[in-house]
Parts: sequence; C-alpha cells; structure tokens
Amino acid sequence: MSYNDKEIMKKSLLKILVLCFFLFTALGANEYKSIDTIELKKDEHKKILVTYGKIAKLFKFRWTLYVNNGLVILRSYDRIVAQNMLYLRHKNRSFRVDLMPKGLGSIKVPYLLVKFIEFNYKTNKATFKMYLSDDTGVVTLEYLKEK
Repeated sequence: MSYNDKEIMKKSLLKILVLCFFLFTALGANEYKSIDTIELKKDEHKKILVTYGKIAKLFKFRWTLYVNNGLVILRSYDRIVAQNMLYLRHKNRSFRVDLMPKGLGSIKVPYLLVKFIEFNYKTNKATFKMYLSDDTGVVTLEYLKEK
C-alpha cells in the first residue's frame, strides 16, 4: 500500500467515526417526551398537580394577551410566579419549569417544557405542546379540572 492509500484510508475512517459520533449524539439528544397538547382560551387556567415522593405541588398557567404575534403567559409553580412572552416565529417559543429542587438525588432535575404551537384567530385559542424530561421516572402529573 502506498502512502497516499494509507492517508485516504485514515481520512475515510475518520469521516466514518465523526459520522457515527454525530448520529449517536442525535439519537441520545431527545431528553424529553411529548406528554400533551393543550388548547386554552384567554384567561383559562391549566392546572397540573406534580408529585414526586410524598411531595405534591401545583403548576398552573394561562395566557392573558395576544398582541403583535406575542403571547403573554402567566404561570406559577412552588410559590414562584413568573410571566413569559412567547412568539411563534422566534427562538422564544417555550418556557421551562424545573419540577424539583437541584441536588435532590440528581444533578439533572426533571422539568416541564411548554411550547407555544399556534394561535387560532377564529376560536381565539392558543395551542401548546407539553414535554416532560424525567430520566428517573419519579415525577407524576395529574391534570386538575377547572371548578
């Protein structure tokens, strides 16, 4: 084998290894699973009881205003109240809620990701897709009915 043949083989092998690395990285990158699609009217609350171990906490969110393609979200979880502005055609389409304090059994804490999918002008409803990241499987979610 000549020197050029060896170099071509090395480069080919390197390309295959890099391709395999990116392939396996992409396969393992799906750290959360889709759990629900939610449609909400203005000021309609979505309440979810989050439990892990013997601890139960309430997560709730709603939207209050849709203007200039931006949706104003009000949310609360574990006595933390926040407001987000979500846009359809922008990087800022979702918000994340850590479900457990950091350091309780894992460095990577379970979280919910709520993504703004679409706004329907005819029905005046916003559609969201919810994802759950929970590698350990300790978190359970229960949807509560509006009273």
